[in-house]
Amino acid sequence: MASNWFDEKRAEFMRDLLRDYCLAVQVLERLFRDFDRTGTMAFEDLKDLLGEEMNKGLLWRLKDTAHHLFREGGGVSLVGQFLDWCIGYIFHESMKLKEDAYQQQNYAPWFRSMQERELPEPDLIISRELFQLLMQTAESMQREIRRIRFLFGECRKLFPLFFADQKENHWLARFLFKRNELVREVFGQGYRELVRGVYGNTPEFLYVMASRSLREGGWMQQAAEAAEEACRLCPQSEPARREKEIVDTWRAHLRA
Repeated sequence: MASNWFDEKRAEFMRDLLRDYCLAVQVLERLFRDFDRTGTMAFEDLKDLLGEEMNKGLLWRLKDTAHHLFREGGGVSLVGQFLDWCIGYIFHESMKLKEDAYQQQNYAPWFRSMQERELPEPDLIISRELFQLLMQTAESMQREIRRIRFLFGECRKLFPLFFADQKENHWLARFLFKRNELVREVFGQGYRELVRGVYGNTPEFLYVMASRSLREGGWMQQAAEAAEEACRLCPQSEPARREKEIVDTWRAHLRA
């Protein structure tokens, strides 16, 4: 029963994997840019992103989704195992980053204030030694950020390979259509490779599948936009023309 349930939900898990990955990268990159600019990072933002065992955040849920796909689905490719490992590593490096951000945010001001106080010589020496150790936290954070950014790059290479059999996944197509700006932001120059990895030489099929999904959900205006884009990309595509005709017929029927 559990296996049947997983097989039925696998297409949605695939969509969730890419969606939550993109959202997590967007948040982390914003935090990384803040750190590059100021040398500090908001502990609360990392805490919200990660969550905890009884109240999991976005990045924790992403890790769990990857484990479901790559450890419970059976017959997982080596590419899938690499992707699972990368996502898990991003999670654990982010946990370390959160702890370092906590130390930096909560204890660095306290140690700095001690340097301005008139302390007994032994206490002053100890405070300076401990403060030097705390200052190494920034170096640790830089290393963790470099590792996470490297893993982002590896994931951008792995996703197109892993999604090579997802051309018919309407959940994935619908996400790629509706959150296209987000995906383009996260994948950058790798966006075309992602679309090529899924849809091969028929990128218009992304919009055909998205239109079908939206139409079946009753979102006719968005379905029409997707069908139009499919025809714009490849006017001679029979699936694109047929989907547009179906959408146009439905819209005319609804207006009647």
